[in-house]
Amino acid sequence: MVDYDVLNGPLFSVIEFLGTLAFAISGIRHAAAKRFDWFGGFVCGTAVAIGGGTIRDVLLGVTPFWMTSPIYIICTFIAQFLVIVFAHYLKRLDNAWLVFDTLGLALFTIAGLQKTLDCGYSFWVAIIMGCITGSAGGVIRDVLLNNEPVIFQKEIYAMASVGGGFVYWGLIESECIDMRVAVIISFVFICAIRFLAVRYHISLPVFKGEV
Repeated sequence: MVDYDVLNGPLFSVIEFLGTLAFAISGIRHAAAKRFDWFGGFVCGTAVAIGGGTIRDVLLGVTPFWMTSPIYIICTFIAQFLVIVFAHYLKRLDNAWLVFDTLGLALFTIAGLQKTLDCGYSFWVAIIMGCITGSAGGVIRDVLLNNEPVIFQKEIYAMASVGGGFVYWGLIESECIDMRVAVIISFVFICAIRFLAVRYHISLPVFKGEV
């Protein structure tokens, strides 16, 4: 029997914090590209940072994670500070938003998986919740910015989250490796799939013809 509570505590908090920071930076960078003011950037960063996790927690029937501690809102302030102070350096990084968005996707997928398991749900529910946690915030961001939602773009996005969920499932159900190692492997897998999909324009088959 797998003890899913092993990731409760510091490690789980670190994963959620880093995921929040990564997504907030991604959202604020997108807002900056649209020439939003600082408040608009903060709103966009907050929406992408807490959106997916909020939907997950509402569906799970628990208090939304950002309402249990101010650290997640503080994290968005930190992200805004970093983007403002290091804007010149971030502009010099090609696709900097892609890096932070991908890190947020991977970290929040794992956080969503684990929280769902801790609530006593089966793994197929956890995989769905992990995908919602990782990708819904990006959808909210794109709607606010009037962009095509990233999950509808050609390169693989949400499927990287789903694939990482299955990897996580297989690793911890095998009981042959430590769950912390499973977290690292799943994180690397999601990031690798996303980066490779963008680099080599890998996508799922598209519908053809008129309906």
